[in-house]
Amino acid sequence: MGYNTRVNATTDRFPGELRDRRTARRISQLELAIRAGTTQRHVSYMERGRSHPGRAMVVRIAESLELSLRDRNKLLLAAGYAPAYAESRLDEPLLRPVRDALHSVLHGHMPYPAIVLRPYGEIVAANPALDVLTEGAAPHLLTPPVNMLRLMLHPDGMAARVRNLAQWGRHVTDNMRSHALRHPDPRLDAFIAELDGYLPAKPPPGADHLGFAVPLHLAAPEGELRLLTTLTSFATAVDVTLAELHLEAFLPADEATAEILRARAGTPRRRG
Repeated sequence: MGYNTRVNATTDRFPGELRDRRTARRISQLELAIRAGTTQRHVSYMERGRSHPGRAMVVRIAESLELSLRDRNKLLLAAGYAPAYAESRLDEPLLRPVRDALHSVLHGHMPYPAIVLRPYGEIVAANPALDVLTEGAAPHLLTPPVNMLRLMLHPDGMAARVRNLAQWGRHVTDNMRSHALRHPDPRLDAFIAELDGYLPAKPPPGADHLGFAVPLHLAAPEGELRLLTTLTSFATAVDVTLAELHLEAFLPADEATAEILRARAGTPRRRG
């Protein structure tokens, strides 16, 4: 089937899909028209079903709305066109080079924790250092598929060990809210509300308030760990599955934390 082939011309959901996605992102018809290289009148006609766009226009609109690859496929289908992006299973032979590369990255990050996550925090892979985060958590939170976000903030998970739970937990959910603004999804809104329910009231900023930079202060048998987090996404992926993955790595914020994590992994202390 060619890219320009209409797969279902009789069930055209595009006008409503376009209007809902545009308004959810608080983008005016004029702004969308400018981004997509068309006119406000054309956008208005498309939203009222008076003009049916070609496939190239649907792709430009999806890009202009900064939709995920999954949602770009949905918008194409709503307009009656075949999806543009493949969606492979992570265990397929086609993605074996990617799996091997991810495992190499996870191994190379030792002795510090690193995990690969699907949307909403489901763990796909992790290195052995993850045990410093999961130890002491209730079994029901460690039953696959494990959700890292729920594990981090749930009272039966890491929360009991997080010394700055109010600040750090709100940092996590605020980041999720920022993502939800760019990619509206009622399921994500419900999940954020669940996680917010696990957190204590956020105290007013003190003299040492660092804004968005909130290291994790985590109690461990060897002492308190201070951890920074980094997120890496597959920005140039053209497969839905890969585009939805991201790597979260935890880095020591001080030498004491680094030494504890190296000792746990049996890694010699670095010199120099």
